[in-house]
Amino acid sequence: MSRTLDWYDGHIRLTDQRRLPEHHQQLDITTVDELIDAITTLAVRGAPALGIAGAFGVALSAARHTASGGLDTQAVQADADRISRSRPTAVNLSRGVARALSVLHRGADAVLAEAQALLDEDERINRAAARHAADHLLETTTRRPLRVLTHCNTGSLATGAWGTALGAIRDLHNRGLIEEVLATETRPLLQGARLTVWELQQDGITVRLCPDGAAASAVQAGAIDCVVVGADRVTDNGDVANKIGTYPLALTAARHGVPFVVVAPQSTVDEATPTGAGIPIEQRGPDEVTSLAGKRTAPLGTKVYNPAFDVTPHELVSAVVTEHGVREPETGAAELADLLASRTAVVSGFPSPGVTFLDLAGVYSHPGLLRTAAREIVHRARGRFNAVVGVEARGFVLASVVAAETGLPLVLARKPGKTPGKTESACYRSEYSSDALEVPVGMLGAEHSVLVVDDVLATGGTLAAARSVVEACGATVARYAVLTEIAALNGAARLAPVPVDVLRTVMAELRAVPEGKRP
Repeated sequence: MSRTLDWYDGHIRLTDQRRLPEHHQQLDITTVDELIDAITTLAVRGAPALGIAGAFGVALSAARHTASGGLDTQAVQADADRISRSRPTAVNLSRGVARALSVLHRGADAVLAEAQALLDEDERINRAAARHAADHLLETTTRRPLRVLTHCNTGSLATGAWGTALGAIRDLHNRGLIEEVLATETRPLLQGARLTVWELQQDGITVRLCPDGAAASAVQAGAIDCVVVGADRVTDNGDVANKIGTYPLALTAARHGVPFVVVAPQSTVDEATPTGAGIPIEQRGPDEVTSLAGKRTAPLGTKVYNPAFDVTPHELVSAVVTEHGVREPETGAAELADLLASRTAVVSGFPSPGVTFLDLAGVYSHPGLLRTAAREIVHRARGRFNAVVGVEARGFVLASVVAAETGLPLVLARKPGKTPGKTESACYRSEYSSDALEVPVGMLGAEHSVLVVDDVLATGGTLAAARSVVEACGATVARYAVLTEIAALNGAARLAPVPVDVLRTVMAELRAVPEGKRP
């Protein structure tokens, strides 16, 4: 692909993003002051592109401050500091500057060579990250071709070439697997409307422009299969700083069980910053909000809150994808398992002699724990199901919360004689009884990929029966989810090859808890 910024005849040449889409013009940058102006006014923007621009800025300074007496490293360092401070949120800018400075002792030619190496690496890195992201999206969604929602601009304009999130969309398009892209306007500077729509149209990819305020409605209406965005910084724990408006999209995606995937180069991952609380958020001028295309849209004297970025907590992110592959953020699974264990009683000889019973009443009575468990289940199975089946009786409790978290239909698999009308049924034998499950005819069909939810996995008989009755309805079981698995009974093997999401596994021999000691 053609590069949107490069080194040309002793200066930086870049596409002036302020003039798109009306005019596709090149801007020649000959001084550090011109570069800082281009960065702050968004003639050049996008985390990877800023990193490249920063490195070339150091090369400009090094060339200027080289004379017969040698290189003035202090002057170059001062210019480099000014460049790094021009946009503080995107970590790539400071890293590009630092990389160029790392060879400053070898002279101006070495600095330029390092900046050009960074540019040369950019497309290769972006293509690798985009390919990983495209593969991941195909693994975590079921509908083909895909309907993708994206925010801001993450294409060749935001990088040296190809793009990050938009690169993943290009990769999927080249495979014939994109039905449509819904691109947000990205107010107040309209990077989505001006830049992303323009790039997608250039590539012949079907795109519709969406007001920022309508994006949640599109997800709620079932018009979106996944949300794919870029990043300006990813912290050590997986929190993501990106263009303002990203956080509400992540909330919406989590609410409706839609994958929310971040695509960015590894250079965007800032392991030195533990959490998003440590990311500096750039505040921009009020004119960006109080006027549009030079025309005032708000009364004189209007006070403005105009952050350029927001931070999305890691628990709302399905995956961060870099050129090295897929990184799924930590979800606190160990802590959740410990909390489930502390609220579970083990009762021997109930409901019949020789049977060990896991009493989860303490889990259900703990404020917030059930919702936390349901959200973890949704996180693990996100995008892989479009209906929830709860198994009688205790499975109803967890399944109801999972369905409420995702906004997806809930179907109850009940014991015989409790469901009116015509039903599909399947018999099973558990560790202490024989029974059957029934589902009303017409509640499930071929269009449904089902998440079957129960509280405990023991021998697997109940969940196997649930699969039988789901399949009798013409639907498919995509996954199982349980709070606790008794591993010694090997129930998961009976359910293979369908995966089982387990929040807590009991490995050791169970011991009964006296009646008075139950949580």
